[in-house]
Amino acid sequence: MSQLVTPRRAAAAALVTAALLVPLAACGNGDSKKDEGSGKSAGSATTELTVLAASSLTDVFKKAGAVYEKEHQGTKVHFSFAGSQELAAQVKQGAPADALVTADTKTMDGLKADAGTPTVIAKNRLVIATGEGNPKKISGLKDLADSKLKVVLAASEVPVGRYGKQVLDAQKIKVKPVSQEPNVRAVLSKVELGEADAGLVYRTDAASAPKKVDAVDIPDAQNAVASYPAATLKTSKNAAAAAAFVKWLSTPEAQKILQGAGFQKP
Repeated sequence: MSQLVTPRRAAAAALVTAALLVPLAACGNGDSKKDEGSGKSAGSATTELTVLAASSLTDVFKKAGAVYEKEHQGTKVHFSFAGSQELAAQVKQGAPADALVTADTKTMDGLKADAGTPTVIAKNRLVIATGEGNPKKISGLKDLADSKLKVVLAASEVPVGRYGKQVLDAQKIKVKPVSQEPNVRAVLSKVELGEADAGLVYRTDAASAPKKVDAVDIPDAQNAVASYPAATLKTSKNAAAAAAFVKWLSTPEAQKILQGAGFQKP
C-alpha cells in the first residue's frame, strides 16, 4: 500500500532538498567573483591597474586614463589621488598599487627600495591663487606678508608646501598662514570657498577652476619648478602593464594631454 504523505512529511522533505541545494549554489557563485590578487576578473581578460598620483594631477590624469583605456582595450586604470607624502606612506605600508607619480623628486627618491627607476613626465610652477576678480588686488609674493590677508599654504612636508616655503624664503618674505593643508587641492578649495584670500598652488590647479579663482603669476626668477616623476612599484602584480602605462606617459599623445592642461615639458 502507498504511504500517505502528510503536510508535516512534505515540509520536512522540502527542507532537506533546500539544504542540499545551498552548497551547490555557493559553489556556482564563486566562478563570477574577481580572482583575488590577480588583477583580472574571472572569465575576462581585463587587467586592472591602480596608480597612486599627486593631487595636482587629478583632472589631467582622469582625461589621460580615459584615452589610455580606449587605446589599450582590456586595461582599466584606477587612480588614487592624494598629497605625495601621503602616497609615499601608503607605499611603505604595502598598499596594493602598480605605479606611482609624485609632484617632486625628493619624495620619489625616498622610495628607491619600493619603486623602479623613475622618469620625469612633466613640470609645473607656482602661482598665487586669489578669489575671482582678485578682490584684494594682490600683485606678487610681497603682498602675502600683509597681516590683514588670510593666506593659506600647504604643509611643509607636502611638495607644494615645500616649494612655497622655498620661494618665500628666497625673497625673505614672512607669511603667517591661517592654515596649512595636506595637499594642493585643499589649498585651492580654501580660496574657492572664500575661506582664504590667497594661497600658493600650482599653475595647473588654478587653471582647473577659472570661474572661481584668479591666478597671479610669479616671475620665473622668484619661482620654483616642480618635477613629476613616474615609476612602477615593485609589489605590482601587473608589472608589464604598469611599465607600459608609465612608458606611455612620456609619449607625444600623453604629453599633448599634459601640456594642454598647463603642465610644462619634462
